[in-house]
Amino acid sequence: MSKTIKKIAVLTSGGDSPGMNAAIRAVVRTCAYHNIECIGVYRGYEGLMEGDFKEMNARSVKGIINKGGTILKSARSKEFRTKEGREKAHNILLEAKVDALVTIGGDGTFTGAMIFSQEFNFPIMGIPGTIDNDIVGTTHTLGFDTALNTVVDAIDKIRDTASSHNRLFFVEVMGRDVGHIALNAGIAGGAEEILIPEEDLGLDRLVESLKRSRKSGKSSSIVVVAEGDKIGKNIFELKDYVDQNMDGYDVRVSVLGHMQRGGAPSCFDRVLASRMGVKAVESLLEGKTNSMVGLLNGKMELTPIEKAIKGKTKINLELLRVSDIMST
Repeated sequence: MSKTIKKIAVLTSGGDSPGMNAAIRAVVRTCAYHNIECIGVYRGYEGLMEGDFKEMNARSVKGIINKGGTILKSARSKEFRTKEGREKAHNILLEAKVDALVTIGGDGTFTGAMIFSQEFNFPIMGIPGTIDNDIVGTTHTLGFDTALNTVVDAIDKIRDTASSHNRLFFVEVMGRDVGHIALNAGIAGGAEEILIPEEDLGLDRLVESLKRSRKSGKSSSIVVVAEGDKIGKNIFELKDYVDQNMDGYDVRVSVLGHMQRGGAPSCFDRVLASRMGVKAVESLLEGKTNSMVGLLNGKMELTPIEKAIKGKTKINLELLRVSDIMST
């Protein structure tokens, strides 16, 4: 695809994640550096279809690198999933004389961007923003590192009360399809067990493991559970099963929920967002499209969006082994 890029639009879509604002800032300031016009699109694809745009310059994004969430807001759009909705968005972009689009989000965001690019031969570039770290083509998605720090901080606080009252806490973290948050935060938080979708420990094995922990002298335990874990229907069923099959523990549940998405992005996520924003804009200016920017082997690399959304991230087997050893 060869066309002169004079104006770039940027949007955030799907679930928010810490670092999105830093990425918006990087896109806008890279455009300013290269004398390219930039417009922000409010409310993701919904705003794209409605022409909810705002011209942005280097000063428009001051003071946001340390802010969680997204100043451009986010929304999910059913209409954009239709050909008519995407055609409406394309016509509005043409009217606004936008030449390329940077989308910041997860697999749903990228799926919409890929289809849109294919249908209208429109240049797009994706920046992965999701705390789940579940996109192929990058070792870290925006927000993952910050979410880990948030979860570990919460586990540290929960352990204080667990130790004081000889309690067993089940702590549920985000991760519907993957266990990256649970596995990493579980190790860092000293969890006795970590339950993830990729590994089916089983209810009986869970109880036996907790009993071994008691025999080894542990008076309290933390079990980190990814929300997509398949052992029980939900974390409360796990609690009930342990209550019925194990004496001596006061079992409690803590669901961390959306607090994992909020908060100021970590230094790592701010730097990563800045690098990704620069790479996204400069790749478009080089005539590249339908790709996602990612961190691979310490460098910014491009991965075809189709590969990014259709691939499946793998759990780190070394971390599983480390977890087993550390829970001894």
